[in-house]
Amino acid sequence: MDQELANGAAAGGMGIIMLVYLAIILLTIIGMWKTFSKAGQPGWAAIIPIYNIIVWLQICGRPIWWIILLLIPIVSLVIFIIICIDLAKSFGKGAGFGIGIFLLGFIFIPILGFGSASYTGPAAAQS
Repeated sequence: MDQELANGAAAGGMGIIMLVYLAIILLTIIGMWKTFSKAGQPGWAAIIPIYNIIVWLQICGRPIWWIILLLIPIVSLVIFIIICIDLAKSFGKGAGFGIGIFLLGFIFIPILGFGSASYTGPAAAQS
């Protein structure tokens, strides 16, 4: 009887974890959709794998071939940090906000999408 109770509790706990995980994913996708729309790109691009990275690179003003750099293990971390900072700067935010996008994207991307920040143009082209 105790084993059945423990199994039920474990299943319930996993169900809650799964719901939280799905909520975080949904929040991030909706935030990316709004962010892409603010930048004049199609919002639906946020749900298409690989194409969403291409759109993200266009918003930041980086060349599309950087997607190849994202396939190289250690290099991809550095490139992704640069892209996150460029995204923040493209919306008038600082490098700290870009690091926030890198570390806690599920919080900072919806802030960017639903907040008052407006798209100022590709940050990489301004540098």
